[in-house]
Amino acid sequence: MVRAQQKAMPVIGFMSGRSPEESSHLVAAFRQGLAEAGFVEGQNIAIEFRWALGDYSRLPALATELVSRKAAVLVGIGGDASAIAAKQATSIVPIVFGMGGDPIKAGLVESFNRPGGNVTGFTLLTNEMEPKRLSLLRELVPSVSLVGVLLNPNFPPAMRQLMDLEEAARTIDQRIFVLKASNDTELVAAFAALLQQRAGALFVAGDPYFDTRRGQITAFASQNRLPAFYHFRDYVVAGGLISYGPSVTDGYRQAGIYVGRILKGAKPADLPIVQPTKFELVVNLKTAKALGLTIPPSILAGADEVIE
Repeated sequence: MVRAQQKAMPVIGFMSGRSPEESSHLVAAFRQGLAEAGFVEGQNIAIEFRWALGDYSRLPALATELVSRKAAVLVGIGGDASAIAAKQATSIVPIVFGMGGDPIKAGLVESFNRPGGNVTGFTLLTNEMEPKRLSLLRELVPSVSLVGVLLNPNFPPAMRQLMDLEEAARTIDQRIFVLKASNDTELVAAFAALLQQRAGALFVAGDPYFDTRRGQITAFASQNRLPAFYHFRDYVVAGGLISYGPSVTDGYRQAGIYVGRILKGAKPADLPIVQPTKFELVVNLKTAKALGLTIPPSILAGADEVIE
């Protein structure tokens, strides 16, 4: 008697601009969202992972490869470049993206409530928060005359980030010096230029490449006794001084939920873009003490989390 062939498990194509080592907690959150929707890897779904390791030029080929692998859902996550590459790779396969910018301005969706087409997902809006972060840095170290701003020119929203930061700097009367880096050689050169310019603080613009180099950036700031401001809590947990931004893990969990809903028949066009409802201010007092820095009472009072 011939046994009926078992139906193949649907494959999720997961593509990220980041790296697997520093994203393990985010992948865990994604799997949690899938489980909440009734899907467990190895039981009723398979996941194929592709990582750009901070090199955005690799993303289009990774997206095309996952589409050719007959992915049931394509996840373009870990930055705007990943979401854009996924959208350019297919107009048929359902896409769930995760990004930090505005998906309408990026040309990904028609509106937040009705995305349209084959695309939905979440935005952390972290790139929209650069002026707020620079203002908080000014409040943290008001005596610093020059702030070095680390920016990746290859990140799709980089021009918008730069314009927002320059306008914010004028508003609060803060001198900034822009350091551009999109690879490791440029990052080392940016560090050297920061020291040469005698900048009194470091501001790290939101960017997945910098996330993949989180350890190097926080170590540099620590070794050179530089107050540094970041966009994600992960930097502060890794020894960074302060961050202001949304919960990245919440976004990845939501992406998992959306993938599950699509696998059950929902259309991406009908799933509203998820936006953060809360931005968290996180301070590392141990790092502040090592820097010989007293955190102003106004910032401590507004902190959502204080690491001691």
